[in-house]
Amino acid sequence: MGTTQLETVPEPKYWHLKTVLSNALDSEFAVGEILPNERDLAARFGVARATLRQALEQLELEGRLQRRRGVGTTVAPPRMGVAVGDSRQAWPGAVADPWQTLGSTSGDVPAAVVRLLAPATGEAVYTVRRALTTDGQPVAAELLYVPAGSVPELTGDENAATAPGGATALPAGGAARARSVLRELHRLELDGQERTVELGSARADDARALDRLPGAPVLVVTTRYLSAGRTAAVSVATYRADTCRLTFGDAAPDLLAS
Repeated sequence: MGTTQLETVPEPKYWHLKTVLSNALDSEFAVGEILPNERDLAARFGVARATLRQALEQLELEGRLQRRRGVGTTVAPPRMGVAVGDSRQAWPGAVADPWQTLGSTSGDVPAAVVRLLAPATGEAVYTVRRALTTDGQPVAAELLYVPAGSVPELTGDENAATAPGGATALPAGGAARARSVLRELHRLELDGQERTVELGSARADDARALDRLPGAPVLVVTTRYLSAGRTAAVSVATYRADTCRLTFGDAAPDLLAS
């Protein structure tokens, strides 16, 4: 069986155009500047509009461009830093936390989260919904799962629905309930955090929250908060891959992951 010699495969035309456009963005356009329309760009570079669209889509995926409804295609600012594995550790909602608490949501607790929480059979789980924005644009959406055993001062709901693995998802509530969950969580002593990062695709709910299309690339940061020898909470934060980059170590990032 023969082998394919990749070096003999010609570079796609849109890929070469992407490189040319990228150089033009660096030398001719400022951050936030609106690009000419597709017809003018295609004429300038002597390509078909279909080829141009492929190049623009790739540049958007790489975070060089942003397409905004009612505005057009603009030059994107540098990606914002998401701290992963740094030494700073704090509960969600702590002082200087840039996340906005929106409320609590209902629905099944994902099986992967149940495994991390390892809750007692039938134990209720609060699900807090939070969002991160910058310059009015959505950057990330978070679901924070807190078992009732971590916040015993709060009263559960007998009408909760059983979720996979024996955990119980409490019905949705407003921002006041969500803030109460965070406030009670802060009474615990935080022993540490464990964090993982994966590349994923935006689900329908995430896409709506992030103003993206379903299936758009996202960074999924899962954080397990530890206290008194058990998992006190689990955060699943979904970041737009086109606007965020990961930072490691103690370098000060632009944004902190929750």
